Amino acid sequence: MPPVELVLRSTRVVTPEGIRPATVTVAGGRITAVLPYGADVLPSGTGALPCGADAPRGPGPYASGAVVEDLGDDVLLPGLVDTHVHINDPGRAEWEGFATATRAAAAGGITTLVDMPLNSLPPTTTLEHLRIKQDAARGKAHVDLGFWGGALPGNLADLRPLHDAGVFGFKAFLSPSGVEEFPSLAPGDLEAAAARIAALDGLLIVHAEDPGHLARAPQPGGARYSGFLASRPRAAENDAIARLIAVARRLGTRVHVLHLSSSDALPVIAAAKADGVRITVETCPHFLTLTAEEVPDGATEFKCCPPIREAANQDALWAGLADGTVDCVVSDHSPCTTDLKVPDFGRAWGGISSLQLGLPAVWTEARRRGHTLHDLARWMSGGPAALAGLHHKGAIEAGRDADFAVLAPDETFTVDPAALHHRNPVTAYAGKTLHGVVRATWLRGRRVTGREPTGLLLERQRSA
Repeated sequence: MPPVELVLRSTRVVTPEGIRPATVTVAGGRITAVLPYGADVLPSGTGALPCGADAPRGPGPYASGAVVEDLGDDVLLPGLVDTHVHINDPGRAEWEGFATATRAAAAGGITTLVDMPLNSLPPTTTLEHLRIKQDAARGKAHVDLGFWGGALPGNLADLRPLHDAGVFGFKAFLSPSGVEEFPSLAPGDLEAAAARIAALDGLLIVHAEDPGHLARAPQPGGARYSGFLASRPRAAENDAIARLIAVARRLGTRVHVLHLSSSDALPVIAAAKADGVRITVETCPHFLTLTAEEVPDGATEFKCCPPIREAANQDALWAGLADGTVDCVVSDHSPCTTDLKVPDFGRAWGGISSLQLGLPAVWTEARRRGHTLHDLARWMSGGPAALAGLHHKGAIEAGRDADFAVLAPDETFTVDPAALHHRNPVTAYAGKTLHGVVRATWLRGRRVTGREPTGLLLERQRSA
């Protein structure tokens, strides 16, 4: 065992078993032990601050100059894992970039990102494109970073090379993606991609909206949010999810529903899970904290697809999260330049910028509804880590990466877009007062400062 290099102590450490006072020791970037709060873990004479009596009772050996930090009553959370982020680099780096996105993530308590295969140019749909993406990211990441591949019409032959190169799975759209270089899968294409991915024992992650419903719905336009909401009906999600479940049931493919917005789909999803269909589901902070009723005219910073729906729908999403039908909460951070957020819901780019704010936004609403920080860690760290197979992430326990977020859960702040690390100061949370101030973020036992990029480029972990 390498020498203990870091000791963090808090009266509130969020572990898989619950929240308790504890002392956490770190060596070689991994957690070596989670001990009682009063444990003496460093001997005198090491050059480090003593933690009690001279005789060590902890997991030695010890490094000279080991860092010891007592966090008091601030909460030690496992670093968050966000598996749904559009970094847009290369090709649209003016929308966001690896340096800015990962710095914003760290400021929000996130220690691992998995980047979507669009809206970068080129999209991550071939092995060559993956290498271009990795080269663009190398040396710029302030948190650990992995990549999804893309499933498009005509790229079946590219799926195995991407899988073998370590992408975490394959994203597909069932309706137009909004960018011409990433077309959607027709029903036959979906079947073919799902069969190929099942043969790889891979993961198919899906933007599930039915194009027929979208074509028949009123087309969006103008400043009224109600018009945009009518253009993305719940039925479009519901029917697309039902089709995806049918494919997964027939082929045995492991599938994941992205950014669930319609709570009407929850009973169908729950039934599929009970039947053994290999399906997981995510939702996003904006669906859990923002409502259609509060969107002002022309406020296209609230536009996303699928859309933010009504308060009653939000209540049902929270219920689905509480009962386990929804597996995790991730950002779907989809930024753009300010000029693309014109005050017309038909023409504005759709996407919510929230990477730095997801933790406090969800915590603000979760605490109001009686949920705990233990729930939050399960939804925003453990759940996404499990989805991506990042078994060394997602929890504070021995053997995991020493990734932590230090949170003052009762402190509040008011969101100032100009103070965020996102490349463009656009967010639907502007002016909102949120609970939960992130004091510090640690990546593999090192405090993230935002100055020195220390994130690693991750690949999917192979089965033993």
